[in-house]
Amino acid sequence: MSVDHLLQTIPPLTVYLLVGFVVGIESLGIPLPGEIVLVSAALLSSRHELAVSPAWIAVAGSAGAIIGDSIGYLVGRRYGMALFGRLGRRFPRHFGPDHVRVAERVFTRWGMWAVFFGRFIALLRIFAGPLAGALGMHYPRFLVANALGGIAWATGTTLLVYSLGVVAERWLSRFSWIGLVVAVLVGLGVSLVIRARTRRLAESYAAESDD
Repeated sequence: MSVDHLLQTIPPLTVYLLVGFVVGIESLGIPLPGEIVLVSAALLSSRHELAVSPAWIAVAGSAGAIIGDSIGYLVGRRYGMALFGRLGRRFPRHFGPDHVRVAERVFTRWGMWAVFFGRFIALLRIFAGPLAGALGMHYPRFLVANALGGIAWATGTTLLVYSLGVVAERWLSRFSWIGLVVAVLVGLGVSLVIRARTRRLAESYAAESDD
């Protein structure tokens, strides 16, 4: 079975649900590759024979981001900063003390803007909901920033990748599935770069705190 034939057997609804679920779980505070799933799904939508709609990909990504962040907010509000101690033991690479310290400083300084722009940054994306709740940010303000950030991130990413996929299909009509592999690899590369920069930022903040 060819890759193209295999892709055509995937129901579009399954793609939408997968995007919403993974993005939602990541937004809840569990480190999953939400951005990579969104990028891959958006690229699939550029293949018109697959009947996957980029508009529904954007809707699914936006809904997952908003709902996941809101649930994360409620969890953070309920358990406070003690929650991050538990998460740190379970996910030390993502919720270590230095990462929490960096995220807390960013949220304390920037408030709603941290929630909005945090959607575009890997570290802050998984912290946004729980940390905003733990720090006692008023929910209406959080919801506005969360909704606008989630919609801008999901819609912007989907439209950009969809457009690139359409262009790639014109040039690689026989091998357009390669674009999916390339997109995943690029997404992984970007994630690794962001993680490395975040780790250096966390180390610099930790050093400042120790001084």
